Amino acid sequence: MQNTDHEFRSRCSIARSLELLGDRWTLLIVRDLMWHGKHTFQELQTSEERMPTNQLSQRLKRLIHWGLVTREAYQDRPVRYRYELTGKGRALEPLLLQIMRWGHENLDGGLYDPVQKTTVSAGRC
Repeated sequence: MQNTDHEFRSRCSIARSLELLGDRWTLLIVRDLMWHGKHTFQELQTSEERMPTNQLSQRLKRLIHWGLVTREAYQDRPVRYRYELTGKGRALEPLLLQIMRWGHENLDGGLYDPVQKTTVSAGRC
């Protein structure tokens, strides 16, 4: 389903997907929500990539806007939110697995097994 208030630069599905997911941080947020049990802003800040807080806030808002993530308040004062992937967000798992495999095979990156929740080879993913 398309977000009708956004004007894409291209009709190409790859270009459109990259407009939403192609920056350096967005898929790392999806990874942490999906595989690493990080569901609060504070937990997401603890990732080893050390995403700047303004970038994290901006990316979460974009993921919510596009229906990949939901948020629910779990504390009132100050208001704090818990973030969860939607079905649309969880549908990115095969993409994450392929990117991880490619990085492992071509860049000697870490390999993570989301089923076993363990790192299979050096580096954390």
